[in-house]
Amino acid sequence: MSSSPALNASLSPSGATPAQDASPHLRVATYNIHKGVRGVGPQKRLEIHNLSLGVEALKADLVFLQEVRQFHHREAQQFQRTFFGWPEQGQAEFLAPDGYEVAYRTNAVTKHGEHGNALLSRWPLGDVGHHDVSDHRFEQRGLLHVPVMWQGRELHTVVAHLGLMHSGRLRQVQRLVEYVHKHVPPEALLVVAGDFNDWGERLDAPMRAHGLSRASMPDGRSRLATFPSRMPFFSLDRIYIRGLRCVNLQVPKGPAWARMSDHLPLLAELALESP
Repeated sequence: MSSSPALNASLSPSGATPAQDASPHLRVATYNIHKGVRGVGPQKRLEIHNLSLGVEALKADLVFLQEVRQFHHREAQQFQRTFFGWPEQGQAEFLAPDGYEVAYRTNAVTKHGEHGNALLSRWPLGDVGHHDVSDHRFEQRGLLHVPVMWQGRELHTVVAHLGLMHSGRLRQVQRLVEYVHKHVPPEALLVVAGDFNDWGERLDAPMRAHGLSRASMPDGRSRLATFPSRMPFFSLDRIYIRGLRCVNLQVPKGPAWARMSDHLPLLAELALESP
């Protein structure tokens, strides 16, 4: 989807530059897009077209997405007569910048549609895996696992969206760790990113115990608030890494970002750990 330079400039996070093939850094973003819709009742509005511009403006090599619609019959009918209507394809394919590969798997099936996690990648993707980590029948949750060939190296990615209850999140972290031990080689580079719903900041320790460090600023700060988007206070969105170090971490802000989803994106520049 094409975009105007002015709008791209208004959306671009400070210091954003186009990724280059020769760059030693891997630019990674995680973003809960709230199914591409904001508001309720007559105030409900379609944001998927703005989100397309936002994802493009991130200029990320890898975009980890949560709450991505594959289809939704009722909302497709509701917005079909708007100037920018409901996309004909799934939201993951619609949001992918030109030339990016897409992986999507469904987490939740509802009466009118389904939604799940997605990965958008400017690097080639391997076989896509999906692991159900639902803790109870009222919350359908899953992990999307995709190997990525990054500059001749195999990098494993996991897109996560954990539950609303702390006890359930602890069990989901354990299932995530068990899945990684089974499906990801111990020496492989690994990025686990998504919406961890960790309101109490209590998941870093169990993740770190299994070799996954939370991406942080060079000064050690890692708690960059991403929720709620209009007045961010909680750092629910996370990037955990293995075999990599974080060079920079930022959260794009401003009115355009605040309106598109209830979350803000989290953006990290990663590099290989020093030998």
